[in-house]
Amino acid sequence: MPVVTITLIKGYAEEVKTGLAERLTDAVRACIAAPLDGITVQINEVAPSGYMRGRVARKPGAPVRDAAAVVRDFLATMEARDLKKAQSMLADEFTMVFPGTPPMRELDELIAWAKDRYTQVAKSYERFDVAPGPDSVAVYCFGTLHGEWLDGRTFEGIRFIDRFSVAGGKILDQRVWNDMGETMLSEAAEEDA
Repeated sequence: MPVVTITLIKGYAEEVKTGLAERLTDAVRACIAAPLDGITVQINEVAPSGYMRGRVARKPGAPVRDAAAVVRDFLATMEARDLKKAQSMLADEFTMVFPGTPPMRELDELIAWAKDRYTQVAKSYERFDVAPGPDSVAVYCFGTLHGEWLDGRTFEGIRFIDRFSVAGGKILDQRVWNDMGETMLSEAAEEDA
């Protein structure tokens, strides 16, 4: 069974080391058909004085914030309608695309677009999937939407998937897929019948 050994300079918090070990385990499972309990990850630590490169002692690099936590915080902030705080979580080059929209860069654009669709919307999450890449981390969240249409009727159970790219603790982009348009058309057809 696979054994992964990594050496770190002492100084990382326990949750950082645990997250690293979990992601290394996931990387092995993505490449090798090994049972989960057959994958061993060992983290060895050395004192900063015991690690030198180019005749220079090194310090541990800064840990990065969990990308799924960045996305969860952003979504919670958006649901609370704290747009100023939510905007601060976005990279300067941020873009978002919702079904049927051109790319948008500002959260105010999203609010203006949504005002003709519903009075409120919230998400219930089923899961968050994280896929690290060379320059950013993709975070997919799956679940359903619930809220209130413009006429006061409520809706629920509308499927959605959001894909975020996260780097440096900031959200680079958001891509949204959902069944809201189909639900609106279906309900309109039922009313006309």
